[in-house]
Amino acid sequence: MTERREVPCVGAIVFDDDGRILLIRRGNPPAQGQWSLPGGRVEPGEDSQDAVLRELQEETGLSGRVDRLVGEVRRGAPDGSIYVIHDYLLEVDGDCEPHAGDDALDACWFTVDEVERLDTSAGLVEALRGWDLL
Repeated sequence: MTERREVPCVGAIVFDDDGRILLIRRGNPPAQGQWSLPGGRVEPGEDSQDAVLRELQEETGLSGRVDRLVGEVRRGAPDGSIYVIHDYLLEVDGDCEPHAGDDALDACWFTVDEVERLDTSAGLVEALRGWDLL
């Protein structure tokens, strides 16, 4: 049996001063059209903390700083590999009005109640609850 290739990825968990969480609507597979954390693949030679800040900026236009690593999730990729996603809690600097960019169709702040009613990527709500973030 061959081992499935692991692809390093990152996710940005960001809350505003009102306790709302930042989500993007994905423009590409996997989870195309669903709401998820800003994030994506770590580029070759890139540190995961640099990658999460880059992805936040590319997908939402926001800049920030890493607070801490919150957890890891593993998700199947469309090509059969495994996305190994390190999710980081971030604090946003300056302007907190997100603007969808890169492969994001939309970027918005949501309350916990709103997140529960959204069409989110598989396992997102459960992971955030498991980390006591929702």
